[in-house]
Amino acid sequence: MIVAEHLTKRFGQKQAVSDVSFTVAPGKVTGFLGPNGAGKSTTMRMIVGLDRPTSGSVSIDGRSYSSLRSPLTEVGVLLDAKAVHTGRSAVNHLRSMAATHGIRRSRVDEVIEITGLTSVARKRAGGFSLGMGQRLGIAAALLGDPHTLILDEPVNGLDPEGVMWVRRFVRHAASEGRAVLLSSHLMSEMALTADHLIILGRGRVLADAPLADIVEQWTTKSVRVRSPRAREIAEAAASDTVSVTSRGNGYLDINGATAAEIGELAAARSLPLHELTPTTGTLEDAYLKLTGDQVEYKTKEVR
Repeated sequence: MIVAEHLTKRFGQKQAVSDVSFTVAPGKVTGFLGPNGAGKSTTMRMIVGLDRPTSGSVSIDGRSYSSLRSPLTEVGVLLDAKAVHTGRSAVNHLRSMAATHGIRRSRVDEVIEITGLTSVARKRAGGFSLGMGQRLGIAAALLGDPHTLILDEPVNGLDPEGVMWVRRFVRHAASEGRAVLLSSHLMSEMALTADHLIILGRGRVLADAPLADIVEQWTTKSVRVRSPRAREIAEAAASDTVSVTSRGNGYLDINGATAAEIGELAAARSLPLHELTPTTGTLEDAYLKLTGDQVEYKTKEVR
């Protein structure tokens, strides 16, 4: 379990993280989201002692990372896949890490196989593609078979098979009772992977809740309707609390009424329905609404 309590970090006049508190529970994949500059990487670095908090504290199973006697066997970390001696082969890089903790060589072979690096294990890491470098970073995080995993953008550069593998792996790790903290900018992938979300904006916690609750709270439900008499349905359904948007070709999007209510309204007026589909917002919709005014580096809209 990771517990952060009132974490604050300043770099000169810049406050990167401000009074951040959260818990990453075992048995769940906790997604860590936020725009660029939101403080995610700084927070992750404070968890593993690479940055010292200006104030506040963070612990892993009740202890600071610096006090862990065997860090690799307790916490697996991927923060920068490029943090490897480019002249070493993948296997030698992992063996050198294993030697610092007395981890058996056979475990190196195991993580190489798990991460799909067998065919390039004896090649120099400096020649790896971005995706293969990510796989090596994940292999290093798994080396000590830790009960806590902290993975920053682990699917960056991976092909579809690799992305699916990471998804299945972190879900399996959580099912074994491990605590998993996972950051990514891929909303569609996070929606398939995470159980719980922590969302930062400008160094503060904007949301800390189960994924389903965040989507429920920050998106609007609607009903997609298709009918050859769509105009009549729109006129009958519209009110002060119900909005109707015509999409053409007999399609309507209706907000503020349930599918059952619309179905009953149509039946009472003998109006035919060819489609009546409740729709919900996506994680991307919820994320953009939550962080809309928290983006530090905004791009200019292209017209």
